[in-house]
Amino acid sequence: MFGISPLGWVHTLGSLPAIPAAFYMIARYGRIVPRSPAGAIYFVSMLIGATTVFLVAKQPISSGIGAVTIVVLLAGYGVGRMPGLGRAARYLETVLLSLTVFLLMVPTVSETLRRVPDGHPIVTDPKSPLLLGVMAGILVALVVGVSAQIVYLRRQGRRAAS
Repeated sequence: MFGISPLGWVHTLGSLPAIPAAFYMIARYGRIVPRSPAGAIYFVSMLIGATTVFLVAKQPISSGIGAVTIVVLLAGYGVGRMPGLGRAARYLETVLLSLTVFLLMVPTVSETLRRVPDGHPIVTDPKSPLLLGVMAGILVALVVGVSAQIVYLRRQGRRAAS
């Protein structure tokens, strides 16, 4: 189904829980919260998706995205534990983990549009205006989302200081 191999299904279904976990945390906390139950689900799911992409990807760019995702994910989960960063750690954590959501959504949306419905996908050309428009929309969501998260964190910091 959808031209996906058994290993491809492991990749897809293993990384799928990251999407609702990310959206839940963003809606609930305004950001990805690494040290939470949803944060643990997000981490494991992202790690499954990013590591298995090397086994299933047909495009060289996919392996690059997987490698970058792993590095940014580990940095995002580790930066909060680094001594000496103070409040900057929370900002860095937020930006890095928001970037992982972007790195998750780009191939997810692209692959979905290029495979669904089975046999007659919505998009057949990688340079399709629809696909490029959706990718631009995801990029705008990243920029606006990170900006909103930074503003939110600054306001929280000011309230805590007063």
